[in-house]
Amino acid sequence: MPYDLLIKNGVVIDGSGLPRYRADVGVRHGRIAAIGRIRERAREVLDADGRVVTPGFVDGHTHMDAQVFWDPLGTCSCWHGVTSVVMGNCGFTLAPCGKAERHLVVRNLERAEDIAAEAMDAGIDWTWTTFPEFLDRVETLPKGINYACYIGHSALRTYAMGERAFEQPAGEKDLRAMERELRDAIRAGAVGFTTSRSPSHETPDRRPVASRLATWDEVRRLVSVMGDMNAGIFELAGERFGGEPKSLREYHVRLRDLAVETGVPVTWGLFSRRDDPETWRVYLALLEETAAAGGRMFAQVHSRALSVVLSFRTSLPFDRLPVWKELRALPLAEQRQRLRDPALRRRLVDAARERDERRAIGAEPRPAAYEWIFLFDRVDGPRRSVADVARERGLDPVEAMIDLALEKDLERFFLQPIANENQDHALELMQHPRTVVTFSDSGAHVSQIMDASLQTHVLSHWVREKQALTLEQAVRMLSFDTATHWGFADRGLIREGMAADVLVFDPETVGAEMPEVVHDLPAGARRLVQRARGIAATVVNGDIVLRDGKPTGALPGQLLRGPLARRS
Repeated sequence: MPYDLLIKNGVVIDGSGLPRYRADVGVRHGRIAAIGRIRERAREVLDADGRVVTPGFVDGHTHMDAQVFWDPLGTCSCWHGVTSVVMGNCGFTLAPCGKAERHLVVRNLERAEDIAAEAMDAGIDWTWTTFPEFLDRVETLPKGINYACYIGHSALRTYAMGERAFEQPAGEKDLRAMERELRDAIRAGAVGFTTSRSPSHETPDRRPVASRLATWDEVRRLVSVMGDMNAGIFELAGERFGGEPKSLREYHVRLRDLAVETGVPVTWGLFSRRDDPETWRVYLALLEETAAAGGRMFAQVHSRALSVVLSFRTSLPFDRLPVWKELRALPLAEQRQRLRDPALRRRLVDAARERDERRAIGAEPRPAAYEWIFLFDRVDGPRRSVADVARERGLDPVEAMIDLALEKDLERFFLQPIANENQDHALELMQHPRTVVTFSDSGAHVSQIMDASLQTHVLSHWVREKQALTLEQAVRMLSFDTATHWGFADRGLIREGMAADVLVFDPETVGAEMPEVVHDLPAGARRLVQRARGIAATVVNGDIVLRDGKPTGALPGQLLRGPLARRS
């Protein structure tokens, strides 16, 4: 019997961390059927000479719940080697929720995750109420990559409580309604339950998202449902305790005890921060403490600084200040013209010294610290700060930013790191045995950050440029480790019988391209996009979805249901 696809002459890095070897890979019926020297015929042959053949990458932290309805390919993740994603993180999902109440979940997503309400309204055909119905709908959508879905606490709360979810704790009747829907969701294939307790998550009217109104007892009760079912992962955007060791310790004890008492794996994101440079080590200690106590817990980490992408085409730290707000409401061409007016420039510089009283949340621009705003003209740095340029030119930093932007016709980007500023810390976090390299936030913060390229950054920066990781180590981090933590037992390895999610790339050239601003979302909403170079082919479930970054038209992606649905 011929193979459906034969990948010839490549060097296999199989995801296990073991050394590479030269072999062909034969695919049949969406699965890897043979590895070695293959002489049989195939309907399609892909020559991988001079390239490596690896498992597709798995991203455990995305917010593609809305995007999956209007973007069959799964951009930008698919361009960076990702073949499977987990969506519904931080308590934000589109279900359970009926069409008439959809404004409740849109309210949770709109500011906290920077997903335009008009895009969701125009791009989503709302045909579900319950979470099992939502999963069935996702299963029918054309998909280029694979999707797994959490059920989110904010949606679950508004489903049970309506507007009261934004105002008060849940009563017993509310809790029972949430428990029933959570059980049904896990049975139907949700891979877990997520929540947010983070002050970074607010609605457009500056109220806490619904999950933040929950008591810890409510959280514990819902996680215990998964413990009773022996299925599902608990992911949370955690509480913040800057400079309060006692409160931080109390929170860590709650997390540890929850993992131990329920048996449910607990996961959260972890970054270092220059304004709190050592607290991340306390969180790493929590991972070890929980394991020693018999619980399962792992942290999700990033491969570089988490940075806001600033520009006149997206957002700037000054946009809400009155003089700037008036300017920024104008078409870009008119802004360009007016920025050359010396009188207006003086007013803009003076205004930028004012303090914006509205607190930045999530990935919104922070108040400008010019030593920590960098020119972003090339992907791989090094980068000069705005403060450096201002000193060199003898200008106020704001005027220097304006000039720098005008030099590139307002197309120039700036980077404002808000976490992982210390790259030594970032590497240490990546290499810890109880962390997983993920957290792209793909589908969210679409005009604020561009982190769908975190996987190709590992390959270009940490492997090729810094030589801090071997290619075998990096591929394992991005494929087998992530697949295993989220329970995708048939993905993340090049092995016979595994799903044929495969990448073919050139390790000498693979990397991210510069981002660009496009208006390709429903209703013309904007987003940042970033493509990759050096990836010859992306194979999902045995079909080539991308060749040299260009879509083939194949959409073989699947809904990856959780363990209880797979057993039924």
